[in-house]
Amino acid sequence: MKSITTIVEAIKRFWKKAHLNQILILMISLVILLGLGYFAWVASTTNVEALKQGLSQSTIIYDKDGDEASKISANRMEGVSIDEVPEHLQEAIIAIEDHRFREHNGFDVKGIMRAFFSNLKAGRITAGGSTITQQLTKVALLSPERTYKRKLEEIFLAVKLEKSFTKDEILEMYMNQVFFGSGGWGVQNASKTYFGKDVGNITISEAAMLAGIINRPSALDPYKNMEASIERRDIVLRQMEKYGMITEDEMNQALNEKIVLNNQGEDPLKGKYPYYVDAVLNEAINKYGLTQDEILTRGYKIYTQMDQNLQSSLENVYNNDALFPSSSDGTLAQSGAVLLDPKTGGIRGLVGGRGEHTFRGYNRATQLTAQPGSVIKPLAVYTPALEAGYNAYSILKDEESLSFDGYKPRNANHQYAGEVPMYQAIEDSLNVPAVWLLNEIGIEKGSQALEKFGLPVSDKDKNLSLALGGTDTGYSPKQMAEAYSAFANGGQRIQSHIITKIVGPTGNVEVEVHPKKTRVMDAFTAEQMTAMLLNVIDSGTGSKAKIDGYKLAGKTGSTQVSFDENGTKDQWFVGYTPNLVGAVWLGYDYTDQQHYLKGTSGDVVVPIFRSMMANSLPHIENEDFKTKSINQNIEEQNKKDNRSIKEKLKDFDEKMTNEAEKWKDKMDKGKGKLREMEEKLRKKLKQKFE
Repeated sequence: MKSITTIVEAIKRFWKKAHLNQILILMISLVILLGLGYFAWVASTTNVEALKQGLSQSTIIYDKDGDEASKISANRMEGVSIDEVPEHLQEAIIAIEDHRFREHNGFDVKGIMRAFFSNLKAGRITAGGSTITQQLTKVALLSPERTYKRKLEEIFLAVKLEKSFTKDEILEMYMNQVFFGSGGWGVQNASKTYFGKDVGNITISEAAMLAGIINRPSALDPYKNMEASIERRDIVLRQMEKYGMITEDEMNQALNEKIVLNNQGEDPLKGKYPYYVDAVLNEAINKYGLTQDEILTRGYKIYTQMDQNLQSSLENVYNNDALFPSSSDGTLAQSGAVLLDPKTGGIRGLVGGRGEHTFRGYNRATQLTAQPGSVIKPLAVYTPALEAGYNAYSILKDEESLSFDGYKPRNANHQYAGEVPMYQAIEDSLNVPAVWLLNEIGIEKGSQALEKFGLPVSDKDKNLSLALGGTDTGYSPKQMAEAYSAFANGGQRIQSHIITKIVGPTGNVEVEVHPKKTRVMDAFTAEQMTAMLLNVIDSGTGSKAKIDGYKLAGKTGSTQVSFDENGTKDQWFVGYTPNLVGAVWLGYDYTDQQHYLKGTSGDVVVPIFRSMMANSLPHIENEDFKTKSINQNIEEQNKKDNRSIKEKLKDFDEKMTNEAEKWKDKMDKGKGKLREMEEKLRKKLKQKFE
């Protein structure tokens, strides 16, 4: 213990003698000075004077050839002057977002300290303490990440912003770019979106609701959560009264005012490949970490796999209501479709629904989770069976009496042949042979095959109904198109993707996509599967998908409803040429006895698929399959067999003719010898009697 005390005393003496306190303070001061210098340099090199112009930059979407395809130019860019914004809306925003806005020089020390101690208490960054100026700086000039480094950059830039613009100019820019949910960017469009009126005509109550939405535009969207939005409005009104912006009577009147919603806002992507652009946004946000704010305010350049010819053709199909079934009450049968290049995994076109488009709404091409029905059979059953040693002509059981621990599958056509070759089971989409075969090869092999095709399988899915598409979560047209692309691409699946590159506002490449490649099966197995799927369109359930001048392979699928044995809930068709895969789903968002599909998938969804491909294929190279359909192989074999029989008969005739000629020669020779003998005998008799 004494030795430890001695060591501590020695360290203290050395520390004091070496003036380490001063050195430590000097070093800390130097680090702080360098840090402040860095942030001051960042602020000095940022051109905040160009901020107004920067806020009006659109994000541009480019197609696969690098041509401009669409612009994400939200209506906030068509901003209004601050003189057109009623004072009570300006005050409402200031009251709830930054009540000291008119007093500070870009940042609020009290607000920052309050946020700092709140974050310390929480153990993580939960509060920002940002002023309106800082918020404008963040969305216009910085990333949205919550770090102390970003917060310091924000403060220095905010100070410079305050020196470059007046308070009214800062507030105007902020109000014209902030997001209010439901596609409403800027106060003018938000007012149209929620109240159906110009911003200059909104009431104090409506202004307070708009101001309240800014904090959490999705959670406080009155179309989605009116109760929460009203609660937030009331908080804003009380803040306005607290800071003397409105009187108590005005507050009470506004608190009692009934909010009436009336959406007269415009879709910011209307007429510009909206579903495809939605999917671009979703991929950029969910996969590459950008935020919607960044994309819609920074002027990015996003390069995609879109083929404008194919995208336009697909949209034209979806604008043709005559192709789609109708319901008695006018509810639209919904649909989603994808066109994909199997050689690159690039999504060339997609449509995510019918009817009015909602900005970043439900996209049935990419977000659907519907059971796939029989389109799963080639993936979960027949491909792993081919790999296990079966072939297209292998005989499978097709008996009505088959039962698997109480599970009794039934063929949709209610016909049973006892035994069928594999190609026939696929062509006619028979259920019993598929279940029997999955049972033979094992559910685990089927599940593993689906995983290789890029289709997730849950533990609940691992039963024999998997053979018929009985999955727990279901799949989207995008997923099914990617899975089938392996057949078109020699057994290799390339990860489906929309974005190829994202270039930031400064010209730096922020994202460059290199899609993952997966060997699903060997090329021979892919060719065998394609040969059978060609039959589906040649003479099977997909025969209505035939297009003159093109060879297509594919598979139908459907799921049944419980109340009508001839009715279906979901209908699918996935088909392909060597260089284009198309997948389409058809059904109602909510299925009931008034809203379901009547007729088979071959009669209803297949003609939609045919129209998709017929309009798209003329725009790409017409490439033929390396393999032939089973029908062609059988036909050629029959011709070969018939030729063989004729050739054998011909050979037999020739042999018989040759033999006949030989016998004729022998007989002729025999006749000659007989004459000689006869002549000799005559001579002998003549000599004897003479």
